[in-house]
Amino acid sequence: METFNHKLNAYIDSWMGPRDQRVRGMLLLDNYPPTFALTVMYLLIVWMGPKYMRHRQPYSCRAVMVFYNLGLTLLSFYMFYELISAAWHGGYNFYCQNTHSAEEVDIKIINVLWWYYFSKLIEFMDTFFFILRKNNHQITFLHLYHHASMLNIWWFVMNWIPCGHSYFGASLNSFIHVVMYSYYGLSAIPAIRPYLWWKKYITQLQLIQFFLTVTQTTLAVIWPCGFPIGWLYFQISYMFTLIILFMNFYIQTYKKKSGSQRKHPQNSSLLSTNGHANGTPSTDFTAPKKLRVD
Repeated sequence: METFNHKLNAYIDSWMGPRDQRVRGMLLLDNYPPTFALTVMYLLIVWMGPKYMRHRQPYSCRAVMVFYNLGLTLLSFYMFYELISAAWHGGYNFYCQNTHSAEEVDIKIINVLWWYYFSKLIEFMDTFFFILRKNNHQITFLHLYHHASMLNIWWFVMNWIPCGHSYFGASLNSFIHVVMYSYYGLSAIPAIRPYLWWKKYITQLQLIQFFLTVTQTTLAVIWPCGFPIGWLYFQISYMFTLIILFMNFYIQTYKKKSGSQRKHPQNSSLLSTNGHANGTPSTDFTAPKKLRVD
């Protein structure tokens, strides 16, 4: 196994160029196979899980989901605050920031971004809850594409561009996850659910996030600072795939649903009470439910 890791690392390094040595020794970052294997295991569970649950009763998971979602809310807030404060006080340039500036600032950014990378592994639990609660309709291509790709992309980010311009997209995404996971955590508590008002804004904020990330990344292409331009083009391309998929999700979930409610107003209250992705009984299939995406 060690020989295989050495050969694979040598191949990746020959293709990608020298790695950033400041991340050596950090959990899961020295070799790519563990990250890839965890992704394969995730996809296998997605494939086999619904088959295992087919003839079993769904699990409630309510208490665990409250703990899980609110825990990710706190982690996301920590990452957002630390990234923004480090970039601000460290004098990071908004238009373009190279990966080598003030050492203490870069190290702080690297440490927080490792947690961001690791959080993408934790977020695999989103899908596992869907499987255990038999909400398989929520396991969409968008959901799987986003979860499986982010963990792998950020392994490469952490090994080659673990600070500098990489902080911005992670900061925005962490803020969005504060809004999103706080909603899903609180919505798992039936007494609080009627008072939650920000569900409909989550997808809008996600789309704004992608457009802002594309804009800020484009600025680094226009005014380069030494940050690897190939990574900038990759980020812009990846963001456009998310924009297309999330825009389609938004149209399918909100626009078409609004039109259906105008045509069938007698069903409006039924649709609105079943719009939660988390916190509702998984055995309630009387109306379409809002899909959860990140």
